[in-house]
Amino acid sequence: MLIAHLSDPHLQPPGKLYKGLVDSNAMFEAAIRHLQALDPQPDLVLLTGDIVEAGTDAEYDTAVEMLSRIRQPVLAIPGNHDDRETFRRRLGHLSGLAPSGPLHLAAGDFGPVRILGVDVTVPGAHHGDMDDAACVWLQARLDEEPDRATIIMLHQPPFDSGIPYIDQYNCRNGDRLAAIVSRHPRVERILCGHIHRHMQLRFGSTMLITAPSTTTAIALGLRDDAEPASFIEPPAMLLHHWRPHAGLITHLVPIGSFRGPLPFY
Repeated sequence: MLIAHLSDPHLQPPGKLYKGLVDSNAMFEAAIRHLQALDPQPDLVLLTGDIVEAGTDAEYDTAVEMLSRIRQPVLAIPGNHDDRETFRRRLGHLSGLAPSGPLHLAAGDFGPVRILGVDVTVPGAHHGDMDDAACVWLQARLDEEPDRATIIMLHQPPFDSGIPYIDQYNCRNGDRLAAIVSRHPRVERILCGHIHRHMQLRFGSTMLITAPSTTTAIALGLRDDAEPASFIEPPAMLLHHWRPHAGLITHLVPIGSFRGPLPFY
């Protein structure tokens, strides 16, 4: 099973630039073209939040149109820049989304790996929270099929990255998630967005990975006094490849056209 993972496109109404500087729509279009050129084609596409920038209907018009170009089933959860109810109203046709309350997601019909999405967003705030209700929901879903390979998606990562100006907006109560995952060894990955960088670490009994954004990258400022900044780095996606004999292998895939293929030595 091959799973493509995109994140944080921050889509805009046509003609509007993200932060007034970057054409995030064009960058997501490039990501879709790159996705469609992959061989073999992914079976499934995941989106870990911040589909749009301000949660408006005009932005979701763009999202609906652009996501309709993706041939594969798309599973998406909201981020802090999405509006939960507008997301549900405009993107509720996507598979697995809860019909009310937080936009949790449960999807097990697309292959051997089950996908669970936890909506940790806090309406009106930029941080996330693994609150009591989210813990109860996730524990119940994991208990339903404890022996099945599973990926968990959330937007805000539940750890401190060392980048001070983004860590204040992480997912609170990450220790609760770690404790749940530690009881379920078939959780193959926890996948996050939000941080606009690729990072990985051990978390609970599994690996946690953040996906780069298809638009700007948060600057890798690791000093305590680092100033908030972003860069227009080469965008990328993740590709998660599940094979029964090997488990889940994750590849970082740059988006764009590059010189090659060259002779292999």
